[in-house]
Amino acid sequence: MIKPINEVQIQNEFFEHDAKIQPQHQEKQPGLRGPMQPKPDCGEQRYQGSGKLTDQTAIITGGDSGIGRAAAIAFAREGADVVIVYLDEHEDAKDTASWIEKTGRQCVLYAGDAGDDDFCKRIIDETVPKFGRLDIVVNNAAEQHRVEDPLEITREQVEKTFRTNIFSFFSLTGAALKHMQEGSRIINVTSVLAYAGHNQLITYSVTKGAIVTYTRSMAQALLKRRIRVNAIAPGPVWTPLIPATFPAERAADFGKEFPMGRTAQPVEMAPGFVYLASTDSTFMTGQVLHLNGGVIVGA
Repeated sequence: MIKPINEVQIQNEFFEHDAKIQPQHQEKQPGLRGPMQPKPDCGEQRYQGSGKLTDQTAIITGGDSGIGRAAAIAFAREGADVVIVYLDEHEDAKDTASWIEKTGRQCVLYAGDAGDDDFCKRIIDETVPKFGRLDIVVNNAAEQHRVEDPLEITREQVEKTFRTNIFSFFSLTGAALKHMQEGSRIINVTSVLAYAGHNQLITYSVTKGAIVTYTRSMAQALLKRRIRVNAIAPGPVWTPLIPATFPAERAADFGKEFPMGRTAQPVEMAPGFVYLASTDSTFMTGQVLHLNGGVIVGA
């Protein structure tokens, strides 16, 4: 007999994990998993697959840590080979690859700027011949820059954030669409801040709003090709980007102002990615899954 899942026990485990978060800060974005205490739970011990993506190929930007790592591990345990695109967090990427390879699936790593057209084209040009197919593209790469006052925002900051957070989506997806067949899926990562905004993460919030519109527009444009496009809008998630963005004390309290009173773990995002990547969601396109800890948002 299968032991029933105890919702209260799982919630308590996540609250206990959240309570252990200490003040911490990293100087460089997008941040590293190694220095984080405690380490984010990306499903290394928790996620169990059931063959929903057997023999498929997925590309995930920002797949070395955090939400991308959780999606990568989940996809592999569902039977997919995974291509991970990351900036320069080599140790994190290698560690994530090792978890994927433990499942018996292949993992290929690409280090570079996802906002660069030529880099994205090279990823696609090498991935398709290697695996013979491309089924899933996850646009997850992101950076965010905190300001105390809107006057601190510079043109350079705006352009840099847009390059990573939305230009990369156009670059990778544009290159991938030349090879994606009917039934392929595109998953974009937006944020609760696309709907709520944030007084200190202004450029980040604006790019996340753009991703919502990008998702809806691309979904309509690709309907005739039977390629589905959806998005996930996380709330506060304990990833390296948090200590790399906020002062130490703010990082320790991150997420506690949300309705559920805690920060999410990346593994809690993973089933959403699997849902959108699998045949469980065949009647869903142009939509956003709100995995945000209880925040009620408008359309």
